[in-house]
Amino acid sequence: MSVAKRRKVLFLPKWYPDRKQDQNGNFIQQHAQAVAQYADVVVLFANYDDFSGPNLIQFDFKKDNGIPTLYFYYKQRITGISFIDKPLKLLLYFACMMRGYRLVLRLFGRPDLLHVHVLLRTGLFAWFKCLTDNLPYIITEHWSLYLPQNAHRISWLRRKLTAMIVKRAAALHTVSGSLLQAMNRLGFRNKRTLVIPNVVATDTFYPGNATKTASKTRFLHVAVFNEEAKNLSGLLRTFQQLTALNPNAELRIIGFGPAEEQLKKLAQELGLLNQTVFFEGKKEPGEVAAYMRESDAFVLFSNYENLPCVLIEALASGLPVIATRVGGIAEMIGPEQGILIPPRDEKALLEALQFMCAHHQDFSKAALRQYAVNKFSYQAVGWQFADLYETVLLSLPKPD
Repeated sequence: MSVAKRRKVLFLPKWYPDRKQDQNGNFIQQHAQAVAQYADVVVLFANYDDFSGPNLIQFDFKKDNGIPTLYFYYKQRITGISFIDKPLKLLLYFACMMRGYRLVLRLFGRPDLLHVHVLLRTGLFAWFKCLTDNLPYIITEHWSLYLPQNAHRISWLRRKLTAMIVKRAAALHTVSGSLLQAMNRLGFRNKRTLVIPNVVATDTFYPGNATKTASKTRFLHVAVFNEEAKNLSGLLRTFQQLTALNPNAELRIIGFGPAEEQLKKLAQELGLLNQTVFFEGKKEPGEVAAYMRESDAFVLFSNYENLPCVLIEALASGLPVIATRVGGIAEMIGPEQGILIPPRDEKALLEALQFMCAHHQDFSKAALRQYAVNKFSYQAVGWQFADLYETVLLSLPKPD
């Protein structure tokens, strides 16, 4: 279907980069930027924060790459008593959203459609506006909560509310087919479903021009240090074996998180720290892109994933990847893009690392880059969303 006109779309994200965490939900921010190629996007975001003073709510407004973004912050500690503060914070969240929605109407006019990113309270608000204002809403889900490894954490009440919100949406979109299947298995179903992948800023992530002269094989890993999901300890143990076989291998690790000191200690015990393994800390996207241009291959040894943006960024940078066959990874990585291995299989990881040391130059940087542009660029992903909006809006009953 061709996109007939620019629609007004109000993004309602659960996660979004803000003054607390500047990289939290940046993949949703990238979706907004992709959609903004074809629609008029406004973002309304509310989150708790720990601030002083008598006011319970603070407001901020920014234009992020031309996208009007309304930030509301509500107090994290109101009474200091947890079981009282929890419901009060929920009420403050919805108060922020109502205030923000009225401001959106006044400044930008009525949206054609609400686009929820990550349930649940965002979806409850969208469902309420659907009832009161006859506004359709669609849901995009990114959360690995619904994967089999994590689904036991979903409470009975959350299951019931999620099923209702998903069923009544105009469409359910996920960033991977595996996540859609996981949601369906939990009973979260919608008549209109589709998969549109995550997006990459191809003007930030691109291959380097310089011909390699260094003798080392340079691997890169980028992730939040969450051992349950990312299994960086398994990567470190395997890399110790690799360096015994290939002393010219080197691993740069970018990221931060709760397991950081534990992992640095392990790297020290293995004799790797600042010898063949280097922890580079938290980096901005442009800095990550520069590291990718200096690397030979990317490695991700996760126990579970959805559709990791770092793999897409690596491909756009012309890097072949080693990754585990979990979540949506197999939907985007084939033999032309790299090597897939079973999760937790350190023997298979070692073999893949050895192969990449010898053969990383056999992968065409230009072909990897073009693959990423065709599937994951702002233009490719944004057009698919615009087409979805048009399909949804044209399917609505015509007013009398």
